[in-house]
Amino acid sequence: MKHILSVIAILLAATTLSAQSFTEWYDAELNELNRAPIHSSFKIFDSEEQARQAYRSSSEYTLSLNGKWAFHFAENANQRAKGFFATDYDASAWGEIMVPSVWEREGYCDPLYVNAAHAWRGHWQDNPPLVPNEKNHVGSYRREMQIPAEWLTRDIFLNIGGAYSNVYVWVNGKFVGYSEDSRLAARFDITKYIRAGKNLVALQVFRWCDGTYLESQDFWRHSGIYRDVTVEARHRARVEDMWVKADLDEEYRNGVLDVDLTLTKGVKKVDVKLLDTRGNIITEQSPKPVKGTAKAHFEVENPAKWSAETPNLYKVVVVAHNAKGCTEAYAQRTGFRKVEIKNSQLLVNGKAVIIKGVNRHESDPLTGYVVSRKRMMQDLQLLKEFNFNAVRTSHYPNMPEWYDLCDEYGFYVMDEANIESHGIGFGGNTLARREDYSLAHMQRNKRMVARDKNHPSIICWSMGNEAGMGFNFERVYEWLKGYDTSRPVHYERAIYENVACTDIMSPMYATPEWCEDYVKNNPARPLILCEYAHAMGNSMGGFKEYWDLTRKYENYQGGFIWDFADQGLARYEADGKVSFLYGGDFNDYDPSDNSFNNNGVFAADRRPHAHAYEVQRIQQDIHTTPVDIKNGVVEIYNERFFTDLTPYALEWELMCNGKPFKRGRIENLDLKPQERKQISLGYTQKDFYDFPFMGNELLLNVRYVLKESQPLLDAGFVVAREQMEIGGFAFAYFDLAPDTPYNPIKSVTEEGKTIISGENWNIKFNAEGFICSMQYDGEELLAEGSTLRPNFWRAPTENDLGARAEQNFAAWRKPKMELIEFSSENRKQTTEGHKYPCYLQDITAKYAMPDVKATLTLVYSIDADGRINGYMQLDTEEGADVGGMFRVGMRVEMPARYGVMHYYGRGPIESYSDRKAAADIGLYTQRVADQYDETLVRPQESGLHSDIRWCEITDSSGFGICLRGSETFALGAQGEESEMRRDENASFSVSALPYSQEAMDVTIGPKQRHSGDLKPDGKTHICFDGIHQGLGCINSWSFPPQKPYRVEYQDYTFVFRITPVGK
Repeated sequence: MKHILSVIAILLAATTLSAQSFTEWYDAELNELNRAPIHSSFKIFDSEEQARQAYRSSSEYTLSLNGKWAFHFAENANQRAKGFFATDYDASAWGEIMVPSVWEREGYCDPLYVNAAHAWRGHWQDNPPLVPNEKNHVGSYRREMQIPAEWLTRDIFLNIGGAYSNVYVWVNGKFVGYSEDSRLAARFDITKYIRAGKNLVALQVFRWCDGTYLESQDFWRHSGIYRDVTVEARHRARVEDMWVKADLDEEYRNGVLDVDLTLTKGVKKVDVKLLDTRGNIITEQSPKPVKGTAKAHFEVENPAKWSAETPNLYKVVVVAHNAKGCTEAYAQRTGFRKVEIKNSQLLVNGKAVIIKGVNRHESDPLTGYVVSRKRMMQDLQLLKEFNFNAVRTSHYPNMPEWYDLCDEYGFYVMDEANIESHGIGFGGNTLARREDYSLAHMQRNKRMVARDKNHPSIICWSMGNEAGMGFNFERVYEWLKGYDTSRPVHYERAIYENVACTDIMSPMYATPEWCEDYVKNNPARPLILCEYAHAMGNSMGGFKEYWDLTRKYENYQGGFIWDFADQGLARYEADGKVSFLYGGDFNDYDPSDNSFNNNGVFAADRRPHAHAYEVQRIQQDIHTTPVDIKNGVVEIYNERFFTDLTPYALEWELMCNGKPFKRGRIENLDLKPQERKQISLGYTQKDFYDFPFMGNELLLNVRYVLKESQPLLDAGFVVAREQMEIGGFAFAYFDLAPDTPYNPIKSVTEEGKTIISGENWNIKFNAEGFICSMQYDGEELLAEGSTLRPNFWRAPTENDLGARAEQNFAAWRKPKMELIEFSSENRKQTTEGHKYPCYLQDITAKYAMPDVKATLTLVYSIDADGRINGYMQLDTEEGADVGGMFRVGMRVEMPARYGVMHYYGRGPIESYSDRKAAADIGLYTQRVADQYDETLVRPQESGLHSDIRWCEITDSSGFGICLRGSETFALGAQGEESEMRRDENASFSVSALPYSQEAMDVTIGPKQRHSGDLKPDGKTHICFDGIHQGLGCINSWSFPPQKPYRVEYQDYTFVFRITPVGK
C-alpha cells in the first residue's frame, strides 16, 4: 500500500509539472513546461553524402510553418482568446498574420521604445514577477499542417525560433507546453499529439510575462513570433547533441579535436569523420556508444588555423546507425583555435589580438526583430568593409545562422545571454540578488552555451548586460568556468562589485583618460570596452584618441562601439525621402525614450553615416608614416596578426594644391604579420622641380587595394588609406587690389544704410552695422532679408543635447548685440615698388554683448575690386560666469541658385575638429543640396568641412563668392595664445546647406522631428568659422567633446576674405 501511494504521488507530481495552470506567465520560478532540452545547432541530413556536400540543413523530414496563420489580437491579457486551441473552435472571424513577424509592424499595435525602463512606465508600478493586465497584448495563433503517415514512426518536434515574450503551445486541442526566454528556441516533443494528415497547432504569446523583467534591453519592445517555426521528424536512433571541441597545443601548432556525442537508445554505431577545408576526409573514427554517449578524439598535425583573419573551417560529419543502417547524418563546422588570457592579455592562437568590435542588435527598419539572411549578409559585408573584426550580440543570443556566418567570414563574437534587468536597477533590489530569479539566470546562460558552444567565432561568453550584481551571477560564472574551459567569461557589472566574476575589464563609456590610467598600472585583466564611442546622431568625435591608446598599450585591446545600426523604423514619404521613426512617434499614451535607440555607425537601412568613414579609417589594419617623404621613403606597418600583405597593392599619388601630378603602384608588399618595413615609393625631390615647396601645398596620398576579390570584398576595394604632408599650404597675407592714380571707391549714407561702391559693385551696411547687400556685375548675391552676421550657435547634435550644451550655451544662441560704434573711413596704402597707392574703405562696427559679457568688433577693409577683408575680434570679460559656445564665425544666406560648392580642404565627406581623419585634403566640387547627411534620424548640425583653404559658392555658371581664411586663434586671459588655437595655418571651416540653422534645431518647434521632414527654403545657408566645437563620442547623456575640441569662453580673433568670382 505504501508503495502504491508513493507511485500515485510521483504520478501526481509529474502531472503537475507538465500541466498548464495559466499562472506560468507571472511565476518567476517556472520558465518552461515540457520544453525539450536545447541542443547545439548542428545541421541534420538524411545521408552522409548530403552532410558532406552541404552545410545548411536539408531533410525531407523538416516542415516549415512560416507563412500565414489565423490570428486574434487582444488589447489586454484578460481579453485573450479562450478555448481557441480546440479543433472545433470557429476562428473564421479572425484575421491573419505572417510568421515570422512582430505585431507592431503588422499593424496590430503601435511600436514602443524605452531604454532601460519597462514598457508600462508611468502606468503601473514595477512589482516582479507580476506584470500588468492593461496593455499586455496577447496574440493567439492557429494553423493546420499536414503530417505524412511515415513520420509517425519518428519523434516529432515543434521548434519555435523566437517568441516575445513567451509562448503557450497546443496541438490538436491538447496542451503541449510553455516557454520563456524570447531569444532562444522553444522546442517541444509533440509526437504523442500528432496524427497522420491534418493537424492543428495553436500558440498564444503574451506581450509581457515575469521574464520581461530580464529583457529590459535598449531596443524596440516588439512582440510576436519573429523567428522561424518548423516541425521536424527525427529518427528514434539519433544524435541528440554534439559538442565539437577543436583546440591547439601549447605551441599553437598542432590541433586537438574532441567530439562528444549524446545519443538516444536506438543508436548502435556512430561514424565520426573530419573533413579538411577542401572537403577531403583526413581522419575518422567509429567510437563505441556507451550509456548514451560516444566520444571521438583526434590529433591533427598543423591544421589550418581559424581566426577572424583566417577563418579556416573544417567539417565534422557524424553518421548515426541502428541495427539496419544509417538513420541520420550530421554536419558541424569547426575551426582549430585557442582562446586564453595570459599576462593580462586576451590571446587568440597566442596573439594578443585587437578587438575592432561593435555591438549589434537584431533589427530591420521594415520588419523589426525579423532579420533575413540577406540582411545578415549585408551587415557582415559592411563590417568587413569598415574594418570591424568583432561583434557583441547585444544583448541576447542571435539567430543560429548569424554564428555560422561569423564562423565562415571571420568575426570574433562575444555571445551574450538574454539577461538585462536594467529597469529594476543595480542596487539592493536587483534581480541578481533574488532567489526566485536564480533559475532564470542560470537557464538562460546554460541554454545559450548549449546551443552555441560549437562555434569557433565565439571567443567569449557574456553572462548578460546591466543586470546588477549578486549571487545569481556568481553561480552562473562558477558554472560557466567549470563547464567550458576554452573561453573567458565577461560581465560588465562585476567590475564594480565583484571583479572575480569577470575575466575581462570592460567598463562602459570610459573616457580615454580612465583607460590610460587603468592600463598604466599593471592591470590584472585585459581592457576591452564592452561599450564605448556612443555613435548617436552626428557623432564619433574623439574616436581617434581611444585608438591612439589602444596602439600604445599592449593590455588595451580595443572594444565594441555602441552600436552597429540605428533602430529607426522606416517611413517612406510622398517625395521618395525616407524618415526613420523613433519613440514617441506613434501615440501619447506609451512611454518613450525618444530617439535614444538610434546610435548606429550605420543608418537603419544600412547606409553609412558620415562618421562611419572615420571608424573605417581609424580601425584600418595597414598604417603608413613618413620617413624621408621628400624622397619617397615611408614606413609601412602591418597591424594584422595572422596574415601578410601579399593580397594588396600599394597605390600612391603626389598632389600639388589638390591636383595630382605623379602616380605609382607597388604590386608586391612583402610584410609579415605585425612587421614594420621602410620602402621607397620611387620618387625623389627631382620630381618637385616644377612644384617648389615654397608657395605650394604638396601632399602624398597612399592607398592599399585588393588585387583579387575576397569573400565580401571585391577586387580593387581600398582597405586602408593615408595622407601625408610634404610641404604645407602657404597662407599669405591677403593681396591688395591694383594701385590706381585716383580713388575708385565711393561711400554714401542713404536712409540709414552705408553704401560702399566701386566699378560694377556695391556693398550695403544696414543700421545695425551688418552687410545686407552684395552686388557684383548687377547681381545680388545675398538672399532677400539676409545679412552677414556673427554666429556662435549651431543646431545641437544628439551629443550636444545629452551634455545640455543647448542650455549651457543658451546665451550664445541669439545674444543681444548693441551697436556702440560705427565708422566708415577711406584710406590709401602705399606699397614699395608701386607708382600709385591702393585705396581701401574701412568699415568698423563695435558691439556691446551684455548677455555674454563681451564686446565684439567687426572690421571690413574693402578694396577697389570689391573684395572684403574681414576681421572679427571677440573680447570676453575675465572671470565672467558665462558658458562656452559652439563656434566663432559668420553666417549669411544666398539665393538657392547658388547651389554649387567648390572647395580646397578636407572632403569629400563632412569633417569636424575632432573627427577628420577620414577626410583628406583635396579639391572637391559638390552640390549644396547634398551637403546635409540625410541618414541622420533627427535634424541637427551637419555638413561642415574643416581645414578649408578656400571655398567657392556659385551658380552653375561659376558666378558667386569665394571665402578664404587668414589667421584664427584664441587668446587666454593674459592675451597669450591658449591650447584652443585650432591650427598653425589659416584654414577655416565652412558649411553650405539648403536648410537653415533654425530648421535643423530640434529645440525649436515640434517635439517629434525627423530629418526627412526638412524642406529646402529657397536659400543656400552658409556658415564659415574660425573655430567650431567638436562632436564628441564618450557618451550621449553627459559628456561634452574632449577638452582640446571645446570652444571655451575666452577671447577669439577670426580673419577672413570674401571675394566675387565668375563674371
